[in-house]
Parts: sequence; C-alpha cells; structure tokens
Amino acid sequence: MKKTALAKSDAKKLMGKMNVPGAGAFGKEAVVVDRREQRKLDQALGLVPFAVKLNSELVLQLQTLAKERGVDLNVAVAEVLTKGLAAA
Repeated sequence: MKKTALAKSDAKKLMGKMNVPGAGAFGKEAVVVDRREQRKLDQALGLVPFAVKLNSELVLQLQTLAKERGVDLNVAVAEVLTKGLAAA
C-alpha cells in the first residue's frame, strides 16, 4: 500500500470516529453502543427491524406523540400499532 493510500485510510477512520453519536459531547456522559451490540440487545428483546414508508404528516404526528409522552419513537409506534390492531 502506498504512503498516500495509507494516509487516506487513516483519515477515513478518524472521520468515521468523529461522526459517532456522542463524540465531542463535552460534559455529557454519552453511552455509545456499537451497532453489533445494539443489534444483539434488540434481538434479546425480541425486536425486529421493520422499514415502512409513511406520509410525512403521519410521521410528524408520531414524532409529536412520542415527544408528548416522553418515549422513544419506536415505543410510540408500537403502542399505536398495538391499539390499532386490537381495535380492528
């Protein structure tokens, strides 16, 4: 590997570390969980990734509902789906 290619590789690694959530959060205790670890934690809880395309207005309603209740967006969506399916 050439010296310039090695420098580029090192720079990419450094930039990747800077974009990690919690990097540069001075004075805050940020718990950074590796993606692989997060996947294992989610699997242990029985969670499955489920991608859906929704209308932007509906997404905004879900986000405001989550903020009002003070819960994560995933929890809010799960509650709405559970109530909606139980009513149907």
